[in-house]
Amino acid sequence: MKDKELNLFVPGRLCLLGEHSDWAGRYRTINSNINKGYAIVTGIEEGIYANVKPNKILVINDNEKNKTFSCKMNKEELRKIASEGSYWSYCAGVALAVKEHYNVQGLEINITKTTIPVKKGLSSSAAICVLVARAFNQVYNLHLNTLGEMNLAYNGELETPSRCGRLDQACAFGKNPILMEFDGDKINIKNLKLGSDFYFVFADLMKKKDTIKILSDLNKCYPFPNDEISENVIKCLGEINENNIKEAIKYLELGDNKKFGELMIKAQKDFDLYIKPASETELSSPTLHKMFEDKKVHELCYGYKGVGSQGDGTIQFLAKNKEAQLELVKYLHEELKMDAYTLELNKVKHIKKAIIPLAGNGTRMYPITKILKKAFLPIIDKDGIVKPVIMSLLEELDEAGIEDIYLVIDKNDQKDYDNFFKKELSTEISSKLSKEALEYENKIIRIGLKLKYVYQKEKLGLGHAVSLCKNFIGNESFLLVLGDQIYKTNNKKTVTRQVLDSYEKTGKMTISVYNVPLQDVSKYGILTGKIEKENDYFLVDKMTEKPEQTYAEEYLYTLNKNKKEYYAVFGEYVLPSEIFKVLEKNIKEGKKDKNEYQLTPAIDYLRSKSEMIAFIPEGKMLDVGNVPAYKNTLIEKMK
Repeated sequence: MKDKELNLFVPGRLCLLGEHSDWAGRYRTINSNINKGYAIVTGIEEGIYANVKPNKILVINDNEKNKTFSCKMNKEELRKIASEGSYWSYCAGVALAVKEHYNVQGLEINITKTTIPVKKGLSSSAAICVLVARAFNQVYNLHLNTLGEMNLAYNGELETPSRCGRLDQACAFGKNPILMEFDGDKINIKNLKLGSDFYFVFADLMKKKDTIKILSDLNKCYPFPNDEISENVIKCLGEINENNIKEAIKYLELGDNKKFGELMIKAQKDFDLYIKPASETELSSPTLHKMFEDKKVHELCYGYKGVGSQGDGTIQFLAKNKEAQLELVKYLHEELKMDAYTLELNKVKHIKKAIIPLAGNGTRMYPITKILKKAFLPIIDKDGIVKPVIMSLLEELDEAGIEDIYLVIDKNDQKDYDNFFKKELSTEISSKLSKEALEYENKIIRIGLKLKYVYQKEKLGLGHAVSLCKNFIGNESFLLVLGDQIYKTNNKKTVTRQVLDSYEKTGKMTISVYNVPLQDVSKYGILTGKIEKENDYFLVDKMTEKPEQTYAEEYLYTLNKNKKEYYAVFGEYVLPSEIFKVLEKNIKEGKKDKNEYQLTPAIDYLRSKSEMIAFIPEGKMLDVGNVPAYKNTLIEKMK
């Protein structure tokens, strides 16, 4: 049971542009002349934190509010509670949706913290629905992808009196801007890249609005227009919104904050002109529109608009920079007495720094490691050059654009690295080398300029080795490469370039993985998750160190094209700088495993707070850490 305990976090969501287009696009199932719906949505920092584990019944403990809910996993009872419209209705509705399709028992969900504002257009109801759907998915290994979790959450919310749209459950994708396309009952999702950092603020206007009336009034315009007002609503949520979204994507990718802000203002004007007349009493929103005239807002912001169903609920701003964002929050808090929150969407920056731990003793390769470090074991690479293992690895990092490489070594070994990478050849030797060999020598010296040494006095594990690089890495994400492995690509791109490209596509913490046979899972740390359609990566649900084969067969497989597969760490990681805080805490508290400070628990802790990608590169990992593996590496590298 304990193995199935999980820590989950699901954020609220903010629709940057395209509100109402989700349900509007669904009417295409009745009227094909209606345009598809499009929205740009992102998760926010605020959300719901919970610990979940299996139970025979459904139990929800809200520790902050000191409230508890429980019911049997009985369809009739779940349906009754879902229809009542309380906070617990959402939990019961999703449990019912799960029960309709899967033969599972219940859950115990302990909500430890809730930071998302409720009933403010930020999808607090969708967040709890996604949390319950994800809890069932991960505890009972239903092997649903993110879209599958969204559908469970949506179907569960439909069992309640809530009039939710399909974009609410976008919180399942976390803090990551996505484009959502709504075509009848179909949804398509696309990750968006940012050309620069964007600094948003959203605030509670501290007034009331009637979301149910707004949605009711607007839905009367569908599926077929019967007057000018309904024609305008359909046009605005269709053709006009689609054009705005296309422009918005362009400005986000270019990193043009000013143009995106201007587009926010335009979208609001479109809404007021074409949609407000359909629900005049609710959408006149005097407090919202008063904010649009505020001189302080104009001074600090590029753009502003309403949120969610609009009305006097929540407002969002695009601040001109970080300083303006903080000043705006202070102004909203102190002068206008509004609850305000920041949202920073960052451009995914290119990885420029790497760490390679190399301080191990190499005892499995005794006796050659008495005189030669593992890093200097010879191989014949694909270019036909006899070179040390470390050079093959460094060439790959160099080709991928890594600028600073930190070698974690024993201080006594530095002379070996200096002799190879920094010591000039004698005239006697250089005069006898071919032109090609001299060119390669220049490459060795050039790569050597990228190297910096970090000394590990005691061999206290991989986590300890990484922690020593904190001051060198700073606040940047970085590449971690294990020093006793090299790679062979099956692609035009090197394995390292593939890993970095995957990171830049998702912006999430990334671990490279490879498929291992079921009978070998007990040798590795196994990562489990859900492969999205046509992707070469999956979101990691769980990391399990050296599991038993029977347990892995039942709980740790990942479905890839309907086939059960098992994935172990390939040897390259893209990690955020936050890992250093976790490692520092673990070391301070003496959290060792086999007398070493491990990296995996720190990574798994960060995974529980945010999302982590397991990327499947096209290529092979070649080990040089033991004799059989080294023999295989020599053969593979020469092919």
